[in-house]
Amino acid sequence: MMDMLFIAVSIVAAVAGQIVLKHGMTQLGSQSLSLSPSGVFEMVWRMGTSPWVLLGIGFYVTGMFFWLMVLSRVDLSFAYPMLSLSYVLVLGSSWLLLGESLSALRIVGVLAIMAGVAIVSQS
Repeated sequence: MMDMLFIAVSIVAAVAGQIVLKHGMTQLGSQSLSLSPSGVFEMVWRMGTSPWVLLGIGFYVTGMFFWLMVLSRVDLSFAYPMLSLSYVLVLGSSWLLLGESLSALRIVGVLAIMAGVAIVSQS
């Protein structure tokens, strides 16, 4: 039971990280990478000083901590397919929290992912 909890926390933290990072980067505006040292430094500085980007990175670090706990306890061939549930949660969260549109094809794809996870979880 604890293993599944660690997997769930890892997934939820990764999804939260994606949503918060998307919000933060949207606030910063569209980024283009200048290959000059000053261009790279400016872009990294803007991202690294954004509270939303830092919060998103914090969620990722939290998720990574729990994922490392999972890796120490569970077969990778069981745990790794569970990460695909993040696709499902990102799709729903993007629609609900970011106002992104959902196409029928995206929904069918997510249903296929869910079916695959259900099959793997039975092993």
